[in-house]
Amino acid sequence: MTGQEKGIHRISHDRLAGFAARALAAAGLRPEDAAAGAALIVEPDLNGADGHGIFRLPQYVRRIRAGGINTHPDIRIVREKAAMALVDGDNGLGHLVVSRAAEAAVEKAATNGVGWAGVCNGNHAGAASTYARIPLERGMIGLYLAVGSANHLPPWGGIDMLLSTNPLAVAIPAMEEAPIVLDMATTVAAYGKVKTALQRGEMMPEGWMIDREGNPLTDPKRADEGFLLPIGGYKGYGLALIIGLLAGTLNGAAMGREVIDFNADDTTPTNTGQAVLAISLEAFGDPGDFGRRVDEVVRTMRASALMPGVDRIRLPGEMSHARRLDRLENGIPIPAPLLQALETLARTLEIEGPE
Repeated sequence: MTGQEKGIHRISHDRLAGFAARALAAAGLRPEDAAAGAALIVEPDLNGADGHGIFRLPQYVRRIRAGGINTHPDIRIVREKAAMALVDGDNGLGHLVVSRAAEAAVEKAATNGVGWAGVCNGNHAGAASTYARIPLERGMIGLYLAVGSANHLPPWGGIDMLLSTNPLAVAIPAMEEAPIVLDMATTVAAYGKVKTALQRGEMMPEGWMIDREGNPLTDPKRADEGFLLPIGGYKGYGLALIIGLLAGTLNGAAMGREVIDFNADDTTPTNTGQAVLAISLEAFGDPGDFGRRVDEVVRTMRASALMPGVDRIRLPGEMSHARRLDRLENGIPIPAPLLQALETLARTLEIEGPE
């Protein structure tokens, strides 16, 4: 299904995923890996994380064709204990690597109550919530941590780019209510939002970035002249540092000066680090009782008295859940500049385009 309103094309999830699969296969991935990777690439678009979905496909293909991503990786567990695993991604497509780690974490949690899986030799893998949702789909709590694929954040008070957006996602199941899904960067805005603003010819809100003199930076064309701001000031910097140590350093993956800017370098392996934690509800009691209690918490939050000018209380993941229902029914909105980029990619690869 396709549609168009105000320069926005609506393309069905299946058609978009099919296009991504054709593109990855044409770039050299095995057909089964191309299909699996495509489904994970398009998943963020369903939830409204437009800067991490199909928008990134041309960049992934460019990097694959330049030799920066291994098209036939041997993704395997290289270290293992009862409740942990370390997955070596062999420089494969990040989505395939992290989904393997998430499955390992789920398997560990099913037996031991909790499972932690780290990643080394991975790559950019899209939206954080994609992987926190894998345990969620198995009725578990999921948590995801990652070292971003380019440094856009200095230590608090500094100007050297030594940290990335280092995202965190947590997914908690409910019973009747939508699950609680928190997906956030440790910066005020993810860098993907800067890139989508640039593609759409839009300015950035004040507060996303500053230049090296401390002045607001709102033109995405000048993004290289400054850096992203952390959430909560020095607390966001501290959180980014801790996530980097757990998702990167602990796994033997890149952190700090070791991080390769995958936006500028298409050939050097990034050794991106991620981690997935799965928690079995059954280890703590009745999953149904937990779900009902989560429902009660959600309804208590919504029942809060409102400040003037506020129409309602929203919960983490509520808007993404609504977007998912809409986009499954009506298609994923693709702005004209992005559609043009995808059609250019199709011509380059000599494959059928997204429409």
